[in-house]
Amino acid sequence: MKSLLKLVLALIPVAMIGCNPAKEEEQAPKRPNIIFIMSDDHAYQAISAYDDRLIQTPNIDRIAKMGMLFTNASVTNSICAPSRATILTGKHSHLNGKVDNHFHFDTTNVTFPQLLQESGYQTAMFGKLHFGNNPKSFDQFKILPGQGAYYNPEFITKNEGNITVDGYVTDIVTDMTLDWLQNERKAEQPFMLMYLHKAPHRSWLMAERHLEDFTTRTFPEPATLFDDYAGRTSPAGEAEMNILKHMSWAGDNKVFPEVMDELGIPEIGFDKSRYEYEYSRFTPSQEANFMKAYSKVNADFKKAYPSMTDQDKMKWKYQRYMQDYLGTIQAVDENVGRLLDYLEANDLMENTIIVYTSDQGFYLGEHGWYDKRFIYDESFKTPLLVAWPGQVKAGTRSDELVQNLDFAQTFLEAAGVQEPEDMQGESLVPLLTGQQEKWTRDAVYYHYYEYPAEHMVNRHYAIVTKEYKLIHYYYVEDQWELIDRKKDPMELRNVYKDPAYSEIREDLHKRLEALRTKYKDNSQISQSYINDLMKDASDGKVFGVTKEKVEAIKERRNKIEQSGK
Repeated sequence: MKSLLKLVLALIPVAMIGCNPAKEEEQAPKRPNIIFIMSDDHAYQAISAYDDRLIQTPNIDRIAKMGMLFTNASVTNSICAPSRATILTGKHSHLNGKVDNHFHFDTTNVTFPQLLQESGYQTAMFGKLHFGNNPKSFDQFKILPGQGAYYNPEFITKNEGNITVDGYVTDIVTDMTLDWLQNERKAEQPFMLMYLHKAPHRSWLMAERHLEDFTTRTFPEPATLFDDYAGRTSPAGEAEMNILKHMSWAGDNKVFPEVMDELGIPEIGFDKSRYEYEYSRFTPSQEANFMKAYSKVNADFKKAYPSMTDQDKMKWKYQRYMQDYLGTIQAVDENVGRLLDYLEANDLMENTIIVYTSDQGFYLGEHGWYDKRFIYDESFKTPLLVAWPGQVKAGTRSDELVQNLDFAQTFLEAAGVQEPEDMQGESLVPLLTGQQEKWTRDAVYYHYYEYPAEHMVNRHYAIVTKEYKLIHYYYVEDQWELIDRKKDPMELRNVYKDPAYSEIREDLHKRLEALRTKYKDNSQISQSYINDLMKDASDGKVFGVTKEKVEAIKERRNKIEQSGK
């Protein structure tokens, strides 16, 4: 009997080990860390995982090799600050209130970082927010004011006030990010880190180390560089974002003002304040390196300009644009590599979701354009690469219709946090984890508002499926476009009135109205915003819009209303 009692007592510690709550908690899956990497205006065409004709981006490509690349990712509103508001809130622009870059973000909105922080995540943000508001629910942040500067930028910080840091912005934002990971990250907490680059936003100032290389490169031209806009409705031809007609010689293409004076070239599309803000920040050494690279560019231009045709000028401006734009991306790719190397060296890869995306796409000469705003693919679609070791199969691709609207719910589901009922996206977790059957979306909704404003892209909303786009330009004129995405991938022909598409057109109209109802968009919301923006434009408060442009819009609308159209 005593022997049996000794045996039972001996076994008790072993049994207790098997049911130790602390041990069970340690063995339970940990909530994933989240690293959200976003650049500003990074076209998917300028990532070699999508297209390797313009630039090689081996470090960004590493994320695709580790995980999933989305070929049909898009935005709900192709402009910087509204895209960021949609990402944070999981709501369309008309509900989160940030419809354009002009009006402030409503900080009473519930955001996914707020919910993650409340659930125990450590949160940090470094780089470009572009709201005019400080980020809420972040344990640490260092953000650029407004657009920020490429060289020796200022930062608004959580704990140090406003600071100025010497160096190149892409390197600095990465330094801040790595410093936080090394010295402030708490190992006992999961973290959500937003690592946000200014590049490749206009005015495209590359790092000193890339000046000599990129200012001598030549890039292939897009097939639609000389698009005449004849196949679509009037907004495409009326937009002010044509490389030849609207890109500035000095501010964008780096032609020296004295060279322009000598050649008698009038400046176009030039924002003097933006130019002075960027160029006045150079140190003597930085200015010397800049002048060395661009003096040669200007000398060659002086020789060529007198005999240039308009076609020659377009080609020259395109090459200058690509050299500077892609040069800024080279630094982004290098710095993404620094971050990935740190994660690997510090065993932080295995339980971390890594996202690379942009706040929208960008035109790299397609349709003769730069900038974004339109629903045509180059600005509507955005790069999206997601790695999550152990959950996302390496080297996979998805052509599903996903949007920036979906990020909030994706991160909340991955973290085990209940999403608010009024969020409008869909979690990407089923797609990421191979549960394709749980994904049911077959169309997405888009609405662009900022008009009259810089680049003068007319307001429009649309439904997009894998096969078609039905677009409604509702101001200044009431015009419709139907694009066959499969037969017309360059989006050059409006088939809205083609009898062969009559059934498709009617079906898309019904589905578009259903989406507008689902997402609670309506004409009253749009009109309220339009009235406010028109007033500010008339008062000279909207960049790039003269009173003459506003009056011309009003006159055009009056004529249409009087004609009954």
